[in-house]
Amino acid sequence: MRRIAAGLAVAALAVGFITTGTASAQEEEAQPEVQAKIDCGITRTPDEPPARPVPVPKDAKRAKGKVFVQVRTNQGNIPMILDRAQAPCTVHSFVHLAEHRFYDRTECHRLTAYPTLKVLQCGDPSNTGEGGPGYKYKDELPTNLQPAPNDPTGQRRIYPRGTLAMANAGPDTNGSQFFLVQSDSILRPNYTVFGTILPEGLKTLDKIAAGGIAGENPLDGRPNIKSELKRVTVC
Repeated sequence: MRRIAAGLAVAALAVGFITTGTASAQEEEAQPEVQAKIDCGITRTPDEPPARPVPVPKDAKRAKGKVFVQVRTNQGNIPMILDRAQAPCTVHSFVHLAEHRFYDRTECHRLTAYPTLKVLQCGDPSNTGEGGPGYKYKDELPTNLQPAPNDPTGQRRIYPRGTLAMANAGPDTNGSQFFLVQSDSILRPNYTVFGTILPEGLKTLDKIAAGGIAGENPLDGRPNIKSELKRVTVC
């Protein structure tokens, strides 16, 4: 994807290849313990200008703790918890984009329904699957995902239901697009995991997935139900 791996080839997709409302921000978010800066490898992408004007963030500071994010969509809320310790650069960039309203009033442009890949992809203001923030930064790849069963290569992993991960176009090309895992999905561990979706958000995600996919391909395309991120708020 900028796109689970630049659109991620259909063959790769097919074999494996992105609130409950009761918890408060104070309960979910620990105070960060700020330490030294991190080199996130943030670089401008002149050949891929921002899909919506946004400044390039400075490098992140190493910090612990969680970040609560409320995503209000036209189909319901999708509350999420971001993990600074797991992916400090990714959380830093996501918060930066959210605070600059980069994600507001954007549609989730891709839904997949393969047996081993069921995700909703969002984060592109151009609504084409090609747009980004005008910069890229390094991967923070997961190391604790469970191996996929019956995988002769031994290289694929399970991205569990409720996972929040970054789409990319290859190594170290993270931008603004992310995917929400609706059902356990099998992928190579090439996509940064930076948070989890809370139960209320999973209900919204299930609703969107149940609406199916528009177009001729019933397994991969634009959601049949228009799914717009109306407001993304860092709490």
